[in-house]
Amino acid sequence: MVPVANRPLLEHVVEAVAAAGIDRVVLVVGYRQERLRNHFGDGDDWDVTIEYVEQSTQLGTGHAVLQAEPVVDGPFVVLNGDRIVDADAVSAVRDRLRDGDAPLVTVTAVERPRDYGVVHLDGDRVTEIDEKPEGPVDTNRINAGVYGFTPAIFDAIRATNTAGELAITATLNDLAGSGEVTALGYDGRWLDVSNLWDVLSVNAALIHDSDHASDAPAAGQRVGDTVTVADDVVLAGNVRVGPNATLSGATAIGSNVSIAANAVVENSVVLPDAVIGPGAVVRDAVVGGNARIGPNATVVGGNATVVVGDAVHRDVTLGGVVGDNASIGGGATLTDGAVVGDDVRADAGVVIDGRVESGAVVRRG
Repeated sequence: MVPVANRPLLEHVVEAVAAAGIDRVVLVVGYRQERLRNHFGDGDDWDVTIEYVEQSTQLGTGHAVLQAEPVVDGPFVVLNGDRIVDADAVSAVRDRLRDGDAPLVTVTAVERPRDYGVVHLDGDRVTEIDEKPEGPVDTNRINAGVYGFTPAIFDAIRATNTAGELAITATLNDLAGSGEVTALGYDGRWLDVSNLWDVLSVNAALIHDSDHASDAPAAGQRVGDTVTVADDVVLAGNVRVGPNATLSGATAIGSNVSIAANAVVENSVVLPDAVIGPGAVVRDAVVGGNARIGPNATVVGGNATVVVGDAVHRDVTLGGVVGDNASIGGGATLTDGAVVGDDVRADAGVVIDGRVESGAVVRRG
């Protein structure tokens, strides 16, 4: 439900499925599932029928697929909810399923294959899917996250022995050992949101590849004549922008956001109900819902080195992240790559470098 180009990521996925001519969708839901149910309802707005099955505990992608068994009665397509693909990828898998060719895995090429599931092939047969390999990688082909299955996959999932979470790739690796998994090449649009900075790149790609940015104002916008709004900026409804503010660089501003006079927002995603104070500068940032950025505060922007768990990600474009309901005091500075959790309170004039856990209070030394 993370918004990109001012619409939930999953909405783009559902649209691709509908455009491929599939009219029945099952969403596997769990954490905060009410948000998905309320947004998508029965699917009428997308000309599909949407049903829901619950994965009460997150035990892996294979386990998630298994929850759909009671509502599946024939060949079916599986997609990840955090990867955007063109309808062509979905329709290609559907067509191959009609020929009885399953299980299927779509394969695409990326610049950083070791960040994903690297796929090893023998012709069009998958021999192994190596998740985020640590050793040398001799191919740039990865698992694109669109699969074609028959109900036989459910028994295969149950037969998979694995420590920890039950990933669908573990089952596919078992099947690949006997030459049962077919690869289907895909070279179309493939956008993935696995990390915080991916929100910015995917947001920019969707804005630039579509007509999201238009001259027609949304309902309730109040944008004065002295405001500079670039062509690649998307404004939702009830956005208020003060005099002499500047919005640019593939920026999406959510509903009910207030941006005060002389503020600068560039290459950022600002979620609904946030407030950006007068003279604030926000670059390369994700600003959470109902967050407050005080007067003359600065999110510096630029490339950063970000540590996620044990992984170090270098040269990623991420000025900073401000969590939901967080408050950044006037004149404060977030250095490149700073991540401020939900409900954080940061005093005026502080400098935030690194990660601040949710609920913390940051005071001047």
